[in-house]
Parts: sequence; C-alpha cells; structure tokens
Amino acid sequence: MTAIRRRVVCLLSVTSFIWLSLCAIAFAQLEFETKAKFAVLMDYESGTVLFQKNADELMEPASMAKLMTVAVAFERLQRGQLAMDDEMFISEKAWREGGASSGGSTMFAELNSKVTVENLLRSIIIQSGNDASIALAEGIGGTENSFVRVMNEMGSDIGLKNSEFANSTGLPDPNMRVTARDLGNLARYIIKNYPEYYSIFAEPNFEWNKIKQSNRNTLLDDGIGVDGLKTGHTEAAGYGIVASTTENGRRLIAVLHGMKSKKERSEEARKLVTWGSRNFERFEAFEKDEVVGEVSVYGGEIGRVGVVGDGRIDIYIPKGSRRCLSAKIVYQGPLMPPVEQGQEIATLQVRCDDNLIQSSPLYAAETVEQGGIVRRATDALKELALGWL
Repeated sequence: MTAIRRRVVCLLSVTSFIWLSLCAIAFAQLEFETKAKFAVLMDYESGTVLFQKNADELMEPASMAKLMTVAVAFERLQRGQLAMDDEMFISEKAWREGGASSGGSTMFAELNSKVTVENLLRSIIIQSGNDASIALAEGIGGTENSFVRVMNEMGSDIGLKNSEFANSTGLPDPNMRVTARDLGNLARYIIKNYPEYYSIFAEPNFEWNKIKQSNRNTLLDDGIGVDGLKTGHTEAAGYGIVASTTENGRRLIAVLHGMKSKKERSEEARKLVTWGSRNFERFEAFEKDEVVGEVSVYGGEIGRVGVVGDGRIDIYIPKGSRRCLSAKIVYQGPLMPPVEQGQEIATLQVRCDDNLIQSSPLYAAETVEQGGIVRRATDALKELALGWL
C-alpha cells in the first residue's frame, strides 16, 4: 500500500458520513474557469468527476439528445433485434420536420425513400441529421412517441437520474431537459458498452444524396486525442458538446453547454480536456471490488453494508497538492432496506484543504434485506434516543 493510499484510507470516516447539503466549490475550480454555463469533466474508468459547474441543473440538450437515440439503436443491434442493413422508411414527418425544408441539420434524405440503419446512424452521429433520427425512431418504435418512451426507460435503467427526453432529435421541446452529469454518464455508457460501434463518432465526414458533410465535432482535428462524441445547438440553449479524449493515455469525458458560438464551444472544450489531461497526478487508492468503507442501514438484516467503486478507484489531484489530501464517504441517510448489490448508495469525496477535488460513486458490495422485528425495533430506539446522526 502506497503512502498516499494509506493516507486516504486512514482519513475515511469510521462511521461514514451523511451528506445533506450541496458540495463546496471544488479546488479544481479555483484553478480552472470556463465560459460554459454547464460543465462536467469525468474520468471514464471510474466515473470520477474532476470538474463541475452547474452539473445537476436542468438544461435543453439540443442535438446532444441524439446520444440517447443512438444508444437505443446500439442496444438493439447488440441484441440482434436490429441489423445494420435493415432499411427504414423516410416518412413525411421525418422529411418535413427533419429534412432540408426544416432549416435544421439534415441528411437530405428523399421523401418515401428507404435508408439502411447503418447510414441513418452515420448521418445522426456525423451530420446530426434530424430526418435520420426521426426515421430511425419510427423504424424501431413504430412512432417517434413510442420510441421516446423506450429512450426514457433505457435512460432510467442506466442511471440517468435527472433527464427526460421528448423526441429523438433534440429539437426544442418544453418537456425535454437533461443535466450535464447525465450526458457525461450517457457518453461513458456508450463508450463502455458499445465499443464495436464507437469508431463511427470519429469518422471525418459522411456523404448522402451526393452531399458530403463534415463531422460537426471540430475537436477531432485538433490533435488532442478527441475521438467523439456529439455537438448540439439551439438559439435558446446555445452551443454545447459532449467530447471524449484519450490524451496522455487516459480517457476523459467532457460536457460543456450554453456557449455563445461555435468558436467559443471549440475553445472552451479544448481548454477543459487539455487541462484535465495534463494537470492531475494519479494515485491508486482501491482495487476493483475492494471495500472502501461501510454505511449504516436502518432496519436492515445487518446494520452496515460495505461499499465499493465501479472498478478500481484512482485518486486524481492537481499536481503539487498531494500533501493536502483527505477523504470521506458521504451519503444521504437514513439508508433503508432493501439495498441491492451494485446499487449506488454513496460517494467517496476527496478533498484538498477542505475543498472538494474529486467525487467517485460507491456501490453496495452486497444485498441487505429488511431485518426482523427485533432489528427494526432496536434501530427505532436508537433513532429516538440518539437521532440518526
């Protein structure tokens, strides 16, 4: 065990910690600023957040919502319920609401034509084709509204806690809102679960109907390791991007939204991913499935449950700051049974001089069922006598 790891472990709260308020401003934020209204920088391997700004505030996703459309299609392809050479019909709705006459991003597909799933996906990912998104949604769900229900079900299943999708395109709708954190987690899910399709995001251009369009993600050409994922823009929401980089051998996911121009979007995204890639030191903290600590379970068959990371947990701190390190487990209690193994129930908060620098999700190491009457009565008496804290 390294010295830094021993320091992390010994500074974890013995009884765990209850978190009921908003996090303090991150130490990293003292070192980095962005013009984006919403931003998240996330470590791909662990889901650790290295930088955040209004990460849980609701926002209009614009075409970044197409990542959810793509995720549904990828899932069907992987299960064999859909094939790349399946053909989808370009309906009047797809042509009128997403075609050239709509004024938005389009594939320029012809009315009543048929297009393969592979070409629709390439258009959605590379060109941000609204007509392609609607055609794919109708081809999978029968109607776009039915497909949206599938989008939201899948979003809920994969842990998008605060997002609601209202269409397959990201076109403005008062009922559609997401968070930067959820978009980052969605990107992480796509990269992790569909590696066989991920290379499409880095393709430089796509041609359809004799019209070639370049990939809207201009960071692909900047030499900073970016290989995806998706841009978005509406007049009301501004310019946004979900990007992923492998610069310096480590994958990061960045989400930025609410910028004033394409130029500002590119500049701010480039700054964030470059800063994240170059300005942190990594220390091994916990191996995969290694118990980080315990949290209390009120009325469970056992009074405490161990928590583990999503794979190995590494600590990333700004270079030159290792002496300031401390950590604790935080969660919102009381935690009530049943608790399922793998359920996200806590967070490992790493601090530098009392400023939050890293937040890593923690999951139950085992299942805890509801306890018997004696256990529940004992916990109730403890709460009456001592209070939950």
